[in-house]
Amino acid sequence: MTSPAPQEFTVTQATLDDWPVISGWAAAEGWNPGLSDGPAFFAQDPEGFFLGRIDGEPVSAISVVNYGTDYAFLGCYLVRPDLRGHGYGLTTWKTALAHAGERTVGLDGVVDQQDNYRRSGFELAHRTARYTGPAPAAEPPTGVRHAQPGDLDAITRYDGACTPADRPRFLAEWLTAPGHHTYVRHDGEHLTGYGVIRPGADCLRIGPLFADTPDDARALFAALTADHAGRQIAIDVPEPNEAGVEMALAAGLTPSFETARMYTGPVREHAAERVFGISTLELG
Repeated sequence: MTSPAPQEFTVTQATLDDWPVISGWAAAEGWNPGLSDGPAFFAQDPEGFFLGRIDGEPVSAISVVNYGTDYAFLGCYLVRPDLRGHGYGLTTWKTALAHAGERTVGLDGVVDQQDNYRRSGFELAHRTARYTGPAPAAEPPTGVRHAQPGDLDAITRYDGACTPADRPRFLAEWLTAPGHHTYVRHDGEHLTGYGVIRPGADCLRIGPLFADTPDDARALFAALTADHAGRQIAIDVPEPNEAGVEMALAAGLTPSFETARMYTGPVREHAAERVFGISTLELG
């Protein structure tokens, strides 16, 4: 798979071996990628990652990860700073976007790119703010426990109700990746939420944090942070979830980074009100 021009510039599918290059660029942009994200990302769609190269040297990146037959998510859109403004990013974009076919595509766009995304057919769904700061001291709450292997099916079903597409391959890796800690809340009969905390390049990242109610979300947040009091944490909260914003502010976190969730078309109905923290800016 090659781009038409310039002649020395090519776009090819990336492999997991290329992930350190992509995540290193993301870290340099201040996106704070997770330290163990790569295998979970590639498990969902190993053909959904792309690198642009000049004479074999990586200069641009993007991911267009397919979820089922109706939905894809675009992320990791990066161009080496010293080579921006030459059309390499746009060529990489066009080559990779074909991977989505006729699927609706979502993304979480940084502020300075949102106008470009609109011109490419993406429409705003909501804004998201990253809240950061030291984790507050908290007692482990009742009704929350570490997830067990037997919880995977219930978590996968719950996750599917909160997202525009099912993602079992991603979750099977994400929940148990090195350094990832997953907690569930249960009312005795049903799962009422789950959350994951993982190490990032600059601080601990919480995501997803999905819960039936604000009380469930606060209990999960307390469980996720109980062992990390004083350490820097980050959580990406959709602006429409006012209870999620209140939870982050009450924990002493402050907004530090803004993105916009945008789509090229309709997505399936899902319980957006349960999303107190998105999973990851790269894969949705």
